[in-house]
Amino acid sequence: MPRFAANLSMLFTELPFLQRFEAAASAGFKGVEYLFPYGFDQRELAAALKDNGLVQVLHNLPAGDWDAGERGIACHPDRVREFREGVHLAIDYAAALGCPKLNCLVGKTPPGASSESVRQTLVGNLRYAADALQKAGIRLLIEPVNHFDLPGFHLTRSDEALRLIDEVDSSNLLLQYDIYHAQRMEGELGHTLRHHMGRIGHIQVADNPGRGEPGTGEINFDFVFRAIDDAGYAGWVGCEYKPRGATTDGLGWRTELAVLQSGFEPGSAGKRNS
Repeated sequence: MPRFAANLSMLFTELPFLQRFEAAASAGFKGVEYLFPYGFDQRELAAALKDNGLVQVLHNLPAGDWDAGERGIACHPDRVREFREGVHLAIDYAAALGCPKLNCLVGKTPPGASSESVRQTLVGNLRYAADALQKAGIRLLIEPVNHFDLPGFHLTRSDEALRLIDEVDSSNLLLQYDIYHAQRMEGELGHTLRHHMGRIGHIQVADNPGRGEPGTGEINFDFVFRAIDDAGYAGWVGCEYKPRGATTDGLGWRTELAVLQSGFEPGSAGKRNS
C-alpha cells in the first residue's frame, strides 16, 4: 500500500487550520500537504509538524488572487515578475518546512493573450522555477486540472502536461498526477501509471463523481493502488478529497483497502482468499 498524506486544505476542515495537524497525526497520517502556507508564520507551521511527528510532503507555489478565482499565474504574460517573486517565497517556506516538492498551478488561460505568448511565458516561467528549485534541492511539479470543475484552466490532460515537460526540458520538472482529475478528463489510469511512472513526481486521490473518499464512486482503488505499487512508486499519495461527513468518519477506506490488498477478509482468522 502507498504512504498516504492528509491534505489539510480538504480534510479535517471541522477544525481551525493549525489544529488539523494534530488531528491528522491522531488519525494515523505521517505526512501532510495543503494548498498554501503563506498566510501563516513559518515557525508556527514548522512547530505543528514537529510537535505531531509529521512530514511536510507538498504545497503549491503562490497562485495569484485565490479568493478572486485565480488558480495560478504561470501562463500570464503580464504577471512574470509576480510569478518569479512567488517562486522565491515558496522556496523560503519549503526550506523552513523541509518540504521536498512544490506544485505549480499554471492558471487559467488569460483572455486576450495570443496562444504563442501564453506558451512562451509558461515555458519560460517553468524553466525559471525548475532551475531555482533545483538549486534549493526541491522538485517542481505541474498538475493538469479537469475543465468541468475549473473551466478555462490552461492544462487539463496528462499528455498535454508531458509535452509541456518535454518542451521545458528540465530534469527537475515532473507530473503531479491527480487520479480524480485524470478520471474526469481521460481515464486510462492504469496505463498512465504503468507507462509514465518515471515522470510522475506526486500522486493525489479522490473518487468520482463528487470528489469524495476512495470507495464512494466509480474508481477501482484496489486496482489503482496495486498499479501504483507495481510501478515502483515510493512517494506519498495525497488524500485530496472532500469528506462526505466528518473526516474521521470517512477514513475506513484505508483499512478496507489494506484488507483487500493483503488478501485477507475481516474475521477470516488468517484464511487467505482464493
